[in-house]
Amino acid sequence: MTTMTDTSNAARFREFKMPDVGEGLTEAEILKWFVKPGDTVTDGQVVCEVETAKAAVELPIPFDGVVHELRFGEGTTVDVGEVIIAVDVAPGSGDEAPAAVPAPASAPVEPAAAPAAEPEAEAPKGRTPVLVGYGVAESSTKRRARKGTEAAPAAASAAIQGEMNGQGTAAVPETRPLAKPPVRKLAKDLGIDLATVVPTGEGGVVTREDVHAAAAPEQAPAPEPVQAPAAAPAPASAPAPAPAVVASMGARETRIPVKGVRKAIAQAMVGSAFTAPHVTEFVTVDVTRTMKLVAELKEDKEMAGVRVNPLLIIAKALLVAIKRHPEVNAAWDEANQEIVQKHYVNLGIAAATPRGLIVPNIKDAHEQTLPQLAASLGELVSTAREGKTSPAAMAGGTVTITNVGVFGVDTGTPILNPGESAILAVGAIKLQPWVHKGKVKPRQVTTLALSFDHRLVDGELGSKVLADVAAILEQPKRLITWA
Repeated sequence: MTTMTDTSNAARFREFKMPDVGEGLTEAEILKWFVKPGDTVTDGQVVCEVETAKAAVELPIPFDGVVHELRFGEGTTVDVGEVIIAVDVAPGSGDEAPAAVPAPASAPVEPAAAPAAEPEAEAPKGRTPVLVGYGVAESSTKRRARKGTEAAPAAASAAIQGEMNGQGTAAVPETRPLAKPPVRKLAKDLGIDLATVVPTGEGGVVTREDVHAAAAPEQAPAPEPVQAPAAAPAPASAPAPAPAVVASMGARETRIPVKGVRKAIAQAMVGSAFTAPHVTEFVTVDVTRTMKLVAELKEDKEMAGVRVNPLLIIAKALLVAIKRHPEVNAAWDEANQEIVQKHYVNLGIAAATPRGLIVPNIKDAHEQTLPQLAASLGELVSTAREGKTSPAAMAGGTVTITNVGVFGVDTGTPILNPGESAILAVGAIKLQPWVHKGKVKPRQVTTLALSFDHRLVDGELGSKVLADVAAILEQPKRLITWA
């Protein structure tokens, strides 16, 4: 009879695992849950938003039912393949099941008198196996046990339920401190044993501040030996001064775990800087005529409904320069020791977002007219600001533009986007004294910087590309004859 109950319960519930939402990604952080236990969900309904190393993505669930439990709280980093939500796909068919759930409440009585290592092994003997996935794997068993004992307090949040462990037994709190998943991950990253941390949160929950407090004394162990000669009881009073030291240190520095987009940026930039030999060239150019063209295009009926700005003309100028010097649009194949020339241009535009720097690209930008390019730029920027850029939109770029001028910066030495041959940095456009037609006049001036991979782009080729871009911005009429 017990086996039949187990089987029917197992068939009643379905689990949704963290999918690989990008190209070979191994983990994702849960940013926000849109459902809670007890909510009804339908096939295709978005249940949560996750952040991968590339972008924020909404996850739809592939079946109907009622949410049974959320396995992880918001802010938790979850490996691809881990179960993140369990759904009751046959609600109402097992009304007797909830009545059996209180069984685990009596289970802790048996392990309480046993050694610390035994409760895990003997738990199945003291329970009626009615919980979802009971006995499938050790990790699942532990997770269910935690949830089962917390099923009663419906008012508690899903994140807290996921971490409150074994109410009613004195043995479990000693071996499993109470903490939310992000706090547990922080402690793991800092090498802190939660069992040694003094909790200050409500109900004895360990907080982030508690973990930082435990980490700080390890960085300054020197004061302890000073107290040692005083008396033997000194170590017992040693923990007392710790909070004061931690408070002062905590106010002076903040530790931020590196993950998601920021982690991907760090890895990509280090890989690019120490793989491709970078060369950067600079040119300062009078863009007064380009600014006049921008003003004229804003009044053009063909450009109605799209955003026109200097970046549009700069992008078009770079595309024209690549058309005149196609060898610059290439990639280095390290495995085969080959230069791969691209006969298409996927133009990347570096965009600063609340989650960090991302580089989505406009596919086949070389085939687009000026109005089409303006529309693509506008869509790319708005999507990036909303945090909706997909991993596919950031893959396959060939060359990139980064506009540091929007921050008032004159120029910089940009690092290549991995797998690309060149990146153009555009500085701030400022009114400056400039020699024009033999006289010093106020003109709109900017500085361009082109970084390129010297393995496949020689100095001559890089110089010609940069000079062409500058020439077009100085005399935009060249777009007509060179395009």
